[in-house]
Amino acid sequence: MEMELVSIITPCYNSENYIAETYQSIKAQSYPNWEWIIVDDCSSDKSADIIRSFQDNRIKLFVEPINKGAANARNKALSLSKGKYITFIDSDDLWLPSFLETTIKYLKDNNEELVYTSYKRVNEVLEPLLSDFIAIDNINRNRILYNCPIPMLTSVYDSTRIGKVSFPDAELREDHAMWIDLLAKVKYARAIKESLAIYRIREESVSRNKLNIAIKQYEVYRKYLKMNLFTSSYYTFFWALNGLKKYGKL
Repeated sequence: MEMELVSIITPCYNSENYIAETYQSIKAQSYPNWEWIIVDDCSSDKSADIIRSFQDNRIKLFVEPINKGAANARNKALSLSKGKYITFIDSDDLWLPSFLETTIKYLKDNNEELVYTSYKRVNEVLEPLLSDFIAIDNINRNRILYNCPIPMLTSVYDSTRIGKVSFPDAELREDHAMWIDLLAKVKYARAIKESLAIYRIREESVSRNKLNIAIKQYEVYRKYLKMNLFTSSYYTFFWALNGLKKYGKL
């Protein structure tokens, strides 16, 4: 298999306790032709110093002088990326060694543009917390309006076929808004059922504040997609319902 360049996009903010583990999981990939573009979002800890210590010429670190948020960090990294394939990993998550090789081979062998995989869900010290999240095949734009099963962590897309898709100004929900935009260009997101990544669920994470997230999710429909009050409320209801199912609350 020809090894075209893969661009790995990471926003980093105060991840000194985790970033070395993330790097080790990237370094261990069986597919070695990657660039890792990290935008440190004005961390107040030693994240940037730890990243510099890796001494790997495939890593490109940029440090923002002021905090601008994850969407800005990802967009800056995207603008600097040179890879045929685009993928994402946050600064506290991990990939299993075959993640890149398996996903890229799938895209090539099946002539697809976007794929994602199942993943393991653990606590901060990598102990199993929930059952594996199993990827759902053939997600299209209509389906993704109800909730966002496609994680940043296990997705790979072909930028030479669909272009680089930036993250909109949708506070805390920029990932969902981005997938909605991307699936306007791609007919389906394809799924690999094998769990090839490890997602940390951290209690202090902003995404754990479900009321705040629900408000921001409503704004994706109402303000970003310009839906009316009824339609925005309808999709927000199903987003919340699917979220409860995802985390075993129903």
